[in-house]
Amino acid sequence: MTAPNTEPPGTAPELADDGPRFGGRPVHRRLLALAPALAAEVMVRLLDRLPDYHALPPEQLRGEITRQVERGIRAFVEVVRTGVLPGEPELARIRESAARRADEGVPLESVVGAYHLGAQLCAARLLAEADPADLSDVATAQDRLLGYLRVVSCAVAAGYVQERQAALGDEQVSRQALLSRLLEGGDPRAAADRAGIRLPARYLVLSLAIGPHPDESRPGVNRSVAARRKLRRLRAELERRTDGVPLAALAADGGPVLLPDDSPAPAPDRAALAALLDRLARACGAELTAAATTAAPAGVADAARLAADVRRVAQATGRGPGPHLLDDVLVEYQLSRPGPARDALAALLTPLAGRPELLATLRTFLTSGLDRRRTAARLQVHPNTVDYRLRRTADLTGLDAVRGPDLLTLRAALAAHDTGAPPGARGTASPNC
Repeated sequence: MTAPNTEPPGTAPELADDGPRFGGRPVHRRLLALAPALAAEVMVRLLDRLPDYHALPPEQLRGEITRQVERGIRAFVEVVRTGVLPGEPELARIRESAARRADEGVPLESVVGAYHLGAQLCAARLLAEADPADLSDVATAQDRLLGYLRVVSCAVAAGYVQERQAALGDEQVSRQALLSRLLEGGDPRAAADRAGIRLPARYLVLSLAIGPHPDESRPGVNRSVAARRKLRRLRAELERRTDGVPLAALAADGGPVLLPDDSPAPAPDRAALAALLDRLARACGAELTAAATTAAPAGVADAARLAADVRRVAQATGRGPGPHLLDDVLVEYQLSRPGPARDALAALLTPLAGRPELLATLRTFLTSGLDRRRTAARLQVHPNTVDYRLRRTADLTGLDAVRGPDLLTLRAALAAHDTGAPPGARGTASPNC
């Protein structure tokens, strides 16, 4: 990026004696005379105050970084002398240098700090020679210093951010390629190597459903912007709370998530999963429903399909937000498998088609421990209304929810209906129906 200084050591270019003066002497000439000593001092302070530079090879510090410091001092000399800020060629070199620091992993604050540190040392050396009579020239020098730092800081940030965006784009592409490979099945090792990711012993495989954020339905608010903000906060919290590299393909309503899991437990830790979902939900401001299982990398494809099925069953049967495992929905999951038995069970409730209040009452009654008063409270109706609806259900289907032999059949029929019915066809009633 930076060409070596080709001027003979100890020589200075012929510069007009313009610009501010301290003690009657041109500031830029004093600064130019101090340049070699200042460059050495800046390098010492750089390593002392910005330890991130210690990670760079000594040869690079003695070469490229030292030359960049010297160039920065000479550029500052010109700004002090003329008041003209660095032009595009110099700013392009600064952007390129900042891009290299980004690629090397030096934090942005350290890169910007290096330029500020150099300017601070230059100013301190000069101001030490000023006296009260130089007040006007001091103000001019400080104004030019601030202008120099402004354009240089902008150039550093632009070069650094552009490089990081390109690197993050490449990183995201390689991560998505690994996720696709895992979800498709097959050997993911080559994709993991390209992504620079160590494959864990197993993954915690989540099928995540994301509810809407309140802003998504607020009048006057751009729904897509609110959804993107929700996802951005969720992804950031997921990165923060995960050891290793999480992989996810999330849309506004959810998607698959793979979390590295090197724990010896063969099944998901329900308490830990519930705590994670709670933190994620609070971060993104939306309800989260997740089904979870674990699998070695080679088994992720099957595990992801299972998790998606378990989540759909949990949602269809009204299980609500939070974590759900296969053990929670064993019967409903089995009844959700396509086949003549499921179809026959679901058909038992065909007479209730068009009567969503009867289906809602039956479902609530079965999930309320067959307690008519609890059912009435949850539906916000009178207990007599519950009794009436249950009698109508028995009349229409021939199955009585309070008769032992019919109870198991009704549970199975409702599960087959809920897990097999298309969305919106499961009969949800208004609470006051």
